[in-house]
Amino acid sequence: MIDCDVDDRGVAILTLQRGEKHNALSQALIDALHRTANDIAGRDDIRVVVLSASGKSFCAGGDLGWMQEQMAGDIEMKRAAAKSIADMLSALNTLPQPLIGRIQGNAFGGGVGLACVCDIVIAADHARFGLTETKLGLMPATIGPYVLARMGEAHARRVVMSSRIFDAQEAKDLGIVAQVVPQAKLDHAVAVEVDAFLQCAPQAVAATKAYARSLGPVIDESVIARSIAALIAQWEGKEAKEGISAFFAKRKPYWAV
Repeated sequence: MIDCDVDDRGVAILTLQRGEKHNALSQALIDALHRTANDIAGRDDIRVVVLSASGKSFCAGGDLGWMQEQMAGDIEMKRAAAKSIADMLSALNTLPQPLIGRIQGNAFGGGVGLACVCDIVIAADHARFGLTETKLGLMPATIGPYVLARMGEAHARRVVMSSRIFDAQEAKDLGIVAQVVPQAKLDHAVAVEVDAFLQCAPQAVAATKAYARSLGPVIDESVIARSIAALIAQWEGKEAKEGISAFFAKRKPYWAV
């Protein structure tokens, strides 16, 4: 599910390895990301982390089969699943090391959430983005605090409700992406960002990152708890059940005209 390769400079390449499923977030992938982030956070030999993905897509969002299972489960099952997503995002967001997102393909739903917990995101110019949850009767709940922190409310309201797909340049304009480059130049652009951090004192970088987070929008336990509750409430509603059922039946949900 996850590869984590660390070179002799202390650069960790963290790669989502579910390319055949467009790196959709299953429970196994969520848990692997969380464990790996916790491991990296405790390692003094890792100075920079690059979050990348295999296959055509960076991350297509939540695995819909997994979501269907959650909606069929009891409240405790839903709470555990929602908390696992929230805890994984928090672990990545609070990494002491700088986290660079390498977006080689489409990022939808939770994929945008993963981009928004990165400190810097470099995207290939063909990549497309979208907060696609509402089209399925869902909502960007657990990723919401990070999406709003990255975009700001005004920018976020342009895309979080409509499920509209947008290109990499608009993702840059919205604040998700720092730089858009041709695919052939993606690795070079990421390497430039990595090299800059390798000239800096690691503890100073970690302290500065923590300080910057403390001055930005507050994403504490109470905010995360609200995001979990919002996701559970949406999973329990009739629209989520209809949206996911319509997807698997390859039909329009009742609200689509």
